[in-house]
Amino acid sequence: MAGVAVTKVVHRCDEAKENKRLDLSGCQLTQVPDAIYLLMKNTRVEVCDLSGNLIRRIPSKLPTKFPYITELNLGCNRLSSLPDELKEMKDLKRLDISTNSFTSLPDIIYGYSKLQHLNMEKNEVKEFDVNNLKSMLSLVEVNFQDNPLTDDVYNQLLEIRMFNVLITPRDRELDSVD
Repeated sequence: MAGVAVTKVVHRCDEAKENKRLDLSGCQLTQVPDAIYLLMKNTRVEVCDLSGNLIRRIPSKLPTKFPYITELNLGCNRLSSLPDELKEMKDLKRLDISTNSFTSLPDIIYGYSKLQHLNMEKNEVKEFDVNNLKSMLSLVEVNFQDNPLTDDVYNQLLEIRMFNVLITPRDRELDSVD
């Protein structure tokens, strides 16, 4: 069975050499194999999809080996943090870290000057500095649906008009019960 998984990864790396889209989604990876960097050595990867795996940690070498990524999908893994080195992905426009174990918004996200779409859906985020999010002028949409946001953060997100904010609606009558 392991041989089939390895073959799948190798085929997807070969495809990425043609289309610059490294799709390793649903490969049952528990980590990003070092062999990936060797297989993709002279390839300019622009889209990287590692979703639907069992990854707990993103290796710090990912951004140095693939610095031109504009779309990074890390959704449906077991992540609770991101390495500081990811800030080196200066062209990142779309980041999906939905359905993971984040309890707060990773600080490195605030440094992405080109980030347009952020998906944080289905995590454990309760609070973060909404003003830092508002300072990100390139944002078009953020998704915080299905997170246990505090009332304060929820209300601050409701007030944002400079970009689209997706949050799970709350029953306002329940909030005002004394």
